[in-house]
Amino acid sequence: MKKFNIEREEYINKTFKIPVNLADKMNKVCDSKNVSLNKLVVKCIEYAFDNSDMDM
Repeated sequence: MKKFNIEREEYINKTFKIPVNLADKMNKVCDSKNVSLNKLVVKCIEYAFDNSDMDM
């Protein structure tokens, strides 16, 4: 039988300033999709990195 394992992701707190109109759009998406603002920001950053030609 496979062992039941719960993995925890490690997080760090960061503070960013963003334009009010962008924050408003983000809040609307969060409300409509029922997700946290943090989750949306992480997904947006992951998408940007995954779809860019920047070397990492």
